[in-house]
Amino acid sequence: MAEPTAHVDTFCRDSLPPPELMPEMDYSVLPELAYPSRLNAAAELLDRRIAAGDGERTVFLFYGGRWTYRHLLETANRIAHVLVEDLGIVPGNRVLLRGPNHPMLAACWLAVLKAGGVAVCTMPLLRVRELTHIAAKAKIHLALTDTRVAADCEQAMAGGRVVHFNSAQPGSLESLMSDKPDTFDNCDTAADDAAFLAFTSGTTGQAKGTIHFHRDVLAACDCFPPYVLKAEPDDIFCGSPPLAFTFGLGGLLLFPLRIGASTLLLQQASPPQLLQGIQDHRATIVFTAPTAYRAMTDLVKGFDISSLKKCVSAGETLPKATFERWREATGLKIIDGIGSTEMLHIFVSSSGDDIRPGSTGRVVPGYEARVIDDEGNDVPPGTIGHLAVRGPTGCRYLDNLERQRIYVRNGWNLPGDSYLMDADGYFWYQARTDDLIVSAGHKISGPEIEAVLLDHPAVAECGVVAAPDESRGFIVKAYIVVRAGFTPGQELVKELQDFVKSEIAPYKYPRAIEFLESLPRTDTGKLQRFRLREMNQ
Repeated sequence: MAEPTAHVDTFCRDSLPPPELMPEMDYSVLPELAYPSRLNAAAELLDRRIAAGDGERTVFLFYGGRWTYRHLLETANRIAHVLVEDLGIVPGNRVLLRGPNHPMLAACWLAVLKAGGVAVCTMPLLRVRELTHIAAKAKIHLALTDTRVAADCEQAMAGGRVVHFNSAQPGSLESLMSDKPDTFDNCDTAADDAAFLAFTSGTTGQAKGTIHFHRDVLAACDCFPPYVLKAEPDDIFCGSPPLAFTFGLGGLLLFPLRIGASTLLLQQASPPQLLQGIQDHRATIVFTAPTAYRAMTDLVKGFDISSLKKCVSAGETLPKATFERWREATGLKIIDGIGSTEMLHIFVSSSGDDIRPGSTGRVVPGYEARVIDDEGNDVPPGTIGHLAVRGPTGCRYLDNLERQRIYVRNGWNLPGDSYLMDADGYFWYQARTDDLIVSAGHKISGPEIEAVLLDHPAVAECGVVAAPDESRGFIVKAYIVVRAGFTPGQELVKELQDFVKSEIAPYKYPRAIEFLESLPRTDTGKLQRFRLREMNQ
C-alpha cells in the first residue's frame, strides 16, 4: 500500500492483517480492474452517473415514491456535509448505519464514503448485545439510524451520538440536511483506503469485522455482474437481502448503480411481499435465497411476474430440486453462486446455457478457484476437498489474526466449504467444513447461540448444531442440560426460544430443542459437536 492514505483516523489501516497473512490480489486479469491509485467508490458509482447524463433516470422505486439519480446524489451530498460540518467526522472514522432497505439508508452509505468515512451497515433485526459488540470492535462513536428501529441503537451506542433519519423531529438528519448545499467535494481517498466494514458471524461466536477497500467495491461490480449476470441499464433489480449483507449491498445497490439501472427497495420482503413487489413494479432481476425460491414456487401462480428475466441465488447451496421446481413454475433458470462477506460477493457462478443444475457453477472471470487437500495441494477432478479462491477481492479481518490464519493460507482464501470440481471446471458443493449453520440463507454461529442460552438460569450446559430440515435446508438445534430445579418440557422450550429472540436477531433462535442428561465431551472437556450432529442423521 504505497499510496498515501486520506484517512486521518487510521484505525482500519492499523487493524489490517500483516502482509504475510494478506490474500494475494491480481488486478491484471481483466482490464476493468486497472483502477487509479486515488479512488472514491461513491463518486465513481454515483457522481459519474450524473456526468454520464443519467440524472433523471430512476434509481430507486419503493412503496410511496421514486428517487432519481440526481435526487440521490443531492441527498448524499447534503448528508456528507452534515457528517463533516455538524457531526465532526474525519476521514477514517467509522459510522454505524441501521435500518431496513430504504433510499435514505442507501444515501447514508454513499454519504459516509463521500466524506471519507467507513460505513458499517447493520441489520434492523440485530439486538443491543450484537450492536454493542460491533460498535466496540470497530470503535464507533456515531450512528445514523432509521427512527423506527432506533431504540436498540440508542442503548448500544451509550456514550456515542445517534442521529435519526426518516424523521421530522428537531435534530434529525433531515432537519440537519435542510440548509446544506447539494454539492460536495468528495474526499480524495486512496483506492486501498477502507470504504466499509462488513460483519459476519463465524464459528467462534461473536460477529467478525471484514475490511473492504474502495477498489474492492468496484471490483465486485466489474466481475460477476458483467460476465455472469449481464444486466442492462433498463433492468429493475429487487430482492430480499438487507443492504447490511454484502449479498444485498451488491445486488440491490452497487451493481445497479454501476450501470445506471434501477432498484426496487422493499422494507419487508417475505416471499409473498417479494412476488407482490415484482408484479407491482415490473422488476426484472431478483436476488434472494433458495428458501425463498422454494416458498415462492408454491405462490407464484397467484402473481404476474412475467417481467422477471433473471434470478440470482446465494447464501446457501441451491438444491437441484429447488432449481427444477422454480424452472417448471416460471420457465426461469436460477443463477446460483457462492460468495462470502469476507470476499464481498460472488466468485463462483454460471448463467444461461452454462448452468448445470445442482452445480454452483464455474469460477467468475477475474478470480481463480481450486479444490485442495489439507496440505494445500490440488486434488484430482471429482475429488472432495477444500475450496480455495483468490482474485481482486479478498479476506482482511479487522484485528483478528487467529481467524485470518484460518481463512487465508499462502495467499488463497479458504471460505470453509467442501467442494469437488469436475473435469469441465464446474464446482459442486458438498458441506461446510466448520460449525457455521446455514439456515434459509442466514449464516448462524452455533457458539454465539450457546453463549446466549448459557445466560438463562435454566441452562447448565448446551451445544448448538445444524439439523436437516426440508424447507430451510438446516435449522438451529440446541441440546441442553438443565439446572437442578428446572423441568424439561415444552414450556421451557418456548421460554428458551423467546429468550434467544430477545437477546439476538430472531432468525438465530433454536427451532428445535432437545434435553439431555449430559453432553458428549472429550477427555479434556471439549464439546464433541460432531456427536450431536450424528444424532440428527
